[in-house]
Amino acid sequence: MQAVTHRQLFFQHVAQTSDFPLALEIERADGVNIYSTDGKPYIDLISGIGVSNVGHRHPRVLEAINHQLDKYLHLMVYGEYIQTPQTQLAQALSETLPPGLDIVYFTNSGTEAVEGAMKVAKRYTGRSEIISCVNAYHGSTQGALSLSGDENFKRNYRPLLPDVRHIRHGHWDDIEHITSRTAAVVMEVIGGEAGVRVPEAAYLQAIRQRCTDVGALLVFDEIQTGFGRTGTFWAFEGFGLTPDIVLCAKGMGGGMPIGAFISSANIMHVLRNNPMLGHITTFGGHPVSCAASLATLRVIRDQRLFEAAEAKGQLFRHLLQHSAIREIRGKGLMLAVEFDSFDILKPVIDRAIDHPGMGVITDWFLFCNNSMRIAPPLIISDDQIRQACSIILEAIDATASGKHNR
Repeated sequence: MQAVTHRQLFFQHVAQTSDFPLALEIERADGVNIYSTDGKPYIDLISGIGVSNVGHRHPRVLEAINHQLDKYLHLMVYGEYIQTPQTQLAQALSETLPPGLDIVYFTNSGTEAVEGAMKVAKRYTGRSEIISCVNAYHGSTQGALSLSGDENFKRNYRPLLPDVRHIRHGHWDDIEHITSRTAAVVMEVIGGEAGVRVPEAAYLQAIRQRCTDVGALLVFDEIQTGFGRTGTFWAFEGFGLTPDIVLCAKGMGGGMPIGAFISSANIMHVLRNNPMLGHITTFGGHPVSCAASLATLRVIRDQRLFEAAEAKGQLFRHLLQHSAIREIRGKGLMLAVEFDSFDILKPVIDRAIDHPGMGVITDWFLFCNNSMRIAPPLIISDDQIRQACSIILEAIDATASGKHNR
């Protein structure tokens, strides 16, 4: 009897989320590259969608994981035992943030961080309205999905949370919709899935002032932008203001699942009573994930990887010059390369992946499918950037000449 392949098992037993998954069969990953089972290397220009900020299997992350494996794994639901990986990571996170952002609640993911922050905001303010942005993405659980600003993702799952309102990211006229009914404004500092939309600093400062004036909490979703991706450790550092709550995940774990919402003692205190155990998680703050995250934070901090992100982003901009490219938006190593349409972009993405010898993995955005996502590990070298850009430009030329059909 012929053995069943992993590819067959993937399609037979692993839940699918689209009709056309990439279906690359991966054997290993290291640094900026991942390798298929036939040995072909791929430059990962999307970091597993913003996760591998220090690269795949960074040696210091692996060392921290192995060190913790020799001590203990899960012990107890969150918040009952004093666990060194949690306490050390919480302290290290608070040291990267302004005063007042020093109480950390660990979760398993960014979506869960969003959910926790929504609960805290409602409980602290006694209000129910949450405001988020059009074309924002904050996760797929029903609360986080309610915040997402694209109806195509939501209509078949309604009813969702009531009292959610959407404003346009970067539009000054919409600030007036933040009122004394508003518990929180949940906003990406830089609009990620909208296609990397960088607002004016004055706009975000006006949002901050409006929230202060009406008593609403400002929640910054740094799930994609945090941990050095945009040229500072946190993206909001470059805009001259401080939020009430910060959300992080993705690049936080060095490849391990972890997230957090972070605020002040005054705000986070509401989880303690009325009711007690106001937010509960079994695996949030898993000691192995916390150990990996602390190692990741230290690598980014010690090597000042965020400082190099801007120069590396500029190198991408300099090299990706082509008549088919309409615009390159972004900050640091969070970039969107815009084409006329998805019909032009998709074959370019496919051709870059299929490039002989060395493939390049890119992607498009949920709410901006005519723009190519470029968000590589922060450790990517200039030579790797040049090689990746050469392959992308070759893919554009091949697509334009009609040489590629996947």
